[in-house]
Amino acid sequence: MVQRQSQATRYFGTVIELLRDRSLFLAEIRQGIKLDSKITALLICSSIFFATYGGIIGSFNSWEQALSSGIKLPALYLITLIICFPTLYFFNILFGSRKSFGQHFAMLLTAVSVISVLLFSFAPITLFFLISTNNYQFYKVLNVAIFSITGFIGIKFLYEGMRLLSVEDTDGLDTRMNILRFWLILYAFVGTQLAWTLRPFFGNPGSKFELFREMQGNFYLDIVKAVGEILGFH
Repeated sequence: MVQRQSQATRYFGTVIELLRDRSLFLAEIRQGIKLDSKITALLICSSIFFATYGGIIGSFNSWEQALSSGIKLPALYLITLIICFPTLYFFNILFGSRKSFGQHFAMLLTAVSVISVLLFSFAPITLFFLISTNNYQFYKVLNVAIFSITGFIGIKFLYEGMRLLSVEDTDGLDTRMNILRFWLILYAFVGTQLAWTLRPFFGNPGSKFELFREMQGNFYLDIVKAVGEILGFH
C-alpha cells in the first residue's frame, strides 16, 4: 500500500515539475533524462485527468454516459496522438532532427498533459453548470469552448517545446517548424473527426444512453446548429 502511494506521488510529482518549471522539464527531455519515467507518469496522470473531466460531462445524461465518456475522452486524445505522431516524427528525421523517438513522443505527451491539467482545472466550473442548468445545447457549446481554449494553449506549448527540442539541430530547422505548423492543423482536424466518430460525450438528458451514434453530419455543422438554438434560431 505504501509503495503504491509512493509511486502515485512520483507520477503526480512529475506533472507538478512540468507545471512549475517547464524550461527545466523540456531541457531534460532534450537531454534524454529519465524519458521512460516521464512518459509513464504523463500517460497515467493525463489519463486520470481526462477520465475525470469526461465523467463530469457525461453525467449530464446518465451514469452510463459518465462511465462511457470517462473512458472515451482519454482514448480520444491518446488515439489522436498515436495516429498523428508518426507523420511528425519521420518528417522531422527526414529534415535534420537528431532527436530520438522517445524524445519526440515525450514532447508531444507533455502538451497533451498540459491540456489534461487545464481541463481538470475547469472541472469545478463545468460541474457548477452541470448542477445549475438543464440546457443541453448551452452545456455542449460551453464545453466545446473549454476544449478549444485548452487545446489552443496545448498547441502553443507544443510549438514552443518543439522549437526548444530542436535548438541543437539547426540544419533544416525552418523547414521542420513549417512542417510542425501544418501538422498542428492536421492534428486538430484528426482530433475533431475522431471526437465526432466517438460521440456522444455529453448525451442529451432527454434521450436514452448510446455508446456510439450513427455517422451523420459533421462536428462543425452540429456546433452551428447548437449556437443557433441557443440564440433562438431554428
